[in-house]
Amino acid sequence: MLISMLLNPKMKEYPTVRSVALQEKLAATGGVDDRYTSLSELKRKEDEFLKLKLESEESLRKETINKLADANFRKGNKLFYYPELVKPDQHIDIFFNRSFSTLKNEPDVMIMGAFNDWKWKSFGMNLSKSHLKGDWWSCQLYVPKEAYKIDFVFYNGQDVYENNDEQDFCIAVEGGMDVFDFENFLLEEKMHEQEDLLRQKAERERQEEEQRYIEAEKAAIEADRAQAKEEVAKTRGMMQVVMKKALISVDDVWYIEPKPWDVEGSGMVRLYYNRSSGPLSHGKDLWIHGGYNNWKDGLSIVSKLIKSGKDGDWWFADVVVPDRALVLDWVLADGPPQQAVIYDNNNMQDFHAIVPKSIAEELYWAEEEQILFRRLQTERQSREKAIRAKAEKTARLKAETKEKTLRTYLLSQKHIVYTDPLDVRAGSTVNLFYNPANTVLNGKSEVWLRCSFNRWTHRMGPLPPQKIIPAENSSHLKSSVKVPLDAYMIDFVFSEREDGGIFDNKNGMDYHIPVLGGVVKEPPMHIVHISVEMAPIAKVGGLGDVVTSLSRAVQDMNHNVEIILPKYDCLNLSHVKDLQFHKSYSWGGTEIKVWFGKVEGISVIFLEPQNGLFWVGCIYGRGNDGDRFGFFCNAALEFLLQSGSHPDIIHCHDWSSAPVAWLFKEQYMHYGLSKARIVFTIHNLEFGAELIGKAMAFADKATTVSPTYSREVSGNPVIAPYLYKFHGILNGIDPDIWDPYNDKFLPVSYTSENVVEGKQAAKEALQERLGLKKADLPMVGIITRLTHQKGIHLIKHAIWRTLERNGQVVLLGSAPDPRIQNDFVNLASQLHSSHTDRARLCLTYDEPLSHLIYAGADFILVPSIFEPCGLTQLTAMRYGSVPVVRKTGGLYDTVYDVDHDVDRAQEQGLQPNGFNFDGADAGGVDYALNRAISAWYDKREWFYALCKCVMEQDWSWNRPALDYLELYNAARK
Repeated sequence: MLISMLLNPKMKEYPTVRSVALQEKLAATGGVDDRYTSLSELKRKEDEFLKLKLESEESLRKETINKLADANFRKGNKLFYYPELVKPDQHIDIFFNRSFSTLKNEPDVMIMGAFNDWKWKSFGMNLSKSHLKGDWWSCQLYVPKEAYKIDFVFYNGQDVYENNDEQDFCIAVEGGMDVFDFENFLLEEKMHEQEDLLRQKAERERQEEEQRYIEAEKAAIEADRAQAKEEVAKTRGMMQVVMKKALISVDDVWYIEPKPWDVEGSGMVRLYYNRSSGPLSHGKDLWIHGGYNNWKDGLSIVSKLIKSGKDGDWWFADVVVPDRALVLDWVLADGPPQQAVIYDNNNMQDFHAIVPKSIAEELYWAEEEQILFRRLQTERQSREKAIRAKAEKTARLKAETKEKTLRTYLLSQKHIVYTDPLDVRAGSTVNLFYNPANTVLNGKSEVWLRCSFNRWTHRMGPLPPQKIIPAENSSHLKSSVKVPLDAYMIDFVFSEREDGGIFDNKNGMDYHIPVLGGVVKEPPMHIVHISVEMAPIAKVGGLGDVVTSLSRAVQDMNHNVEIILPKYDCLNLSHVKDLQFHKSYSWGGTEIKVWFGKVEGISVIFLEPQNGLFWVGCIYGRGNDGDRFGFFCNAALEFLLQSGSHPDIIHCHDWSSAPVAWLFKEQYMHYGLSKARIVFTIHNLEFGAELIGKAMAFADKATTVSPTYSREVSGNPVIAPYLYKFHGILNGIDPDIWDPYNDKFLPVSYTSENVVEGKQAAKEALQERLGLKKADLPMVGIITRLTHQKGIHLIKHAIWRTLERNGQVVLLGSAPDPRIQNDFVNLASQLHSSHTDRARLCLTYDEPLSHLIYAGADFILVPSIFEPCGLTQLTAMRYGSVPVVRKTGGLYDTVYDVDHDVDRAQEQGLQPNGFNFDGADAGGVDYALNRAISAWYDKREWFYALCKCVMEQDWSWNRPALDYLELYNAARK
């Protein structure tokens, strides 16, 4: 820089201290002659000045250190350091006075330490005896740029320490990171480390998968080769039988020219046949129907014979001998294929001629084996590719649906609270919008936000209360929140004042929004279901489905789930994997055997009391069911206690496992199970009201199977006192069982992308199976138990109404009441007689047919008088069938009328998806059914779009699982 300036007189400024000082020194020695001073001379003088400067600085440093040493020695201090203001990214000298410490008689002095409360970059080194007066020992230490504090002790390299009276020594680092900056830095490092580990894991998994594929392909190739060998050996055996029958010619019947054939396995030959030799003696036309090698490729030679000019009744045809033919096979007929009536098939032996000069037989069969092997290999690889592609698409669709459901879940609160962006990521700043008009804070002059992270457990604790301000062009209030890198959840409530007052805490649940991409994941909960049913091994009703499906969904969200179930003698053990005896324990005066197994990927604990309570051939129906299940509830809690298990949540269901709630609270929580909280779900309020009421009293949280049903039963005396802890959470359906893309009962797999084609194929298959007219008509499906709860009088009316509108109707279901069953048998007879091509009532249970109805029907009718949740309408939408329902219970919560429920649907982040009606009379069902059928007739494209829409809505357990997790966490507060 100095040289450049000297050579360039236009450069007026020269900012560096070193160069300014050098100019002054040069001026003192006579200045610089720009014409005669060489560049090397300038460089020499600059180096000389730099040396002088460094010597001066070192002299000043030594002088300062000497002064510090004297001052600290006089004060009796064990430690000082230079420079006195320590900054990051620099070296410092640390001085230790051995004579003032426990190391005064030790020959060696060492330092051991780390930075930032011992959290960052440990170090250790020997100290050297310094030149300073007194017993000062020193070392030089580099302070990294991330440091805000240095922590250290001194020792002799063995077991004698100087640790500042057990307080350790520390030096503050100024001007760099603070504690929170460093914590974030560590989190960033951890995040990068996790990303690297994930990449490494993904690469390992890819390599392992590749190796598995290679090994599987090797095994498959060997299997293909073995199959080819086996099939060729079998074919060769049959061919040898044929070849023994094969001839060159048969006198007065047939012969071939030239003789011998002047061909080598292929070429043209002329086949002569004596018409008068067999059953075709009076045939007007003669045709050869032929093939080769025992009809290997079926009928491959067809030609009309021509009358020859030779003596006798000889006819001929020119025949191309196929390549690789060992034997020609043929019969003669009086016409071409599909038109012939009379055949000469050599007395059912067919005609066979040896092909001379063909390929050597051993070589032929070796080549046949190789050809078959390649074909088998190609076909297998094609099948496997199609299976992989379908599995990948299924997984992609499930992942997309799950992601979409999370967004819908977040949007369902938008009328009260939402974030921008909707997907909150760790390390970002998000805007939080809140609408007090829809809460208890409506009309308050101020609203304050109280916020934290990770379900109020974050290391930073709750953030200070923040007053939120009106957002522009919105009825919402707005605040911004910085989300730390170690957050997996934002938690917040709102209040009317900074110091509290009235709170909006979502009825005690608090508001929570998931955070993506954090370095810390939500700790898994341990959830134990105690149930007397579980699908598919011990299923009677919907309870068994819920227990299994909910458990799977929550487990898929990385929580630990177990189910405790009685080991009935009627269990369907074909669905239990790895069933094994675990141990026995005693309770209630009997031995109880414990078995472990896996069902649908869920860990199941089977309890088998040796008193025979569950060796009765059934689940329900004994006179002592209450005693049986009461014993089981006690035994289940006893197992948890004796096994040392400490679940976070114990979830019990209906009257059958209701005793768990009070047995736990009155006994077991005092014995060592105090960590657990009790959640109780009512599936059916018709049975065991007294037990249900008692469980409601003792449970920490209680649920039923839909929000509307929870309101409908809120006045029930067993529920009314406990509404503060009672919640309605919808059931879901199992998307693996009900999946039109992988449904083996359907003629065509389909998704929302090809729903019209898929449903059309299913409708045609359904019409053919049931003997209905194959026509483009609106089809109404009804799949139900025939009970008064299901609205059987409305079902009957809807059948006749559909037929009046020139539709088709299919009903599948049976009645537990013989009188109702007989009534429908009579109706079926009437309909099958009067509307045989448009109505079919199948009064039985038929699972494959139910799948075909869900797929083939345009509408599924569910006119229940009451329906706690209902799965029929949900399954219908999974198959792209439009539901027509009565507004009750879960039907109201899941079906949004296309004409009347646009706003209600939008509040849930959904589009309208069906037709519903009030009342329980003919007029109500007509109102919904007429609009549905009219839409099918008059707005077909709109109707197809509706089918696509309903199919893309997620009615699986993805959303209910999120709601249950919120409930579980609320129970633990």
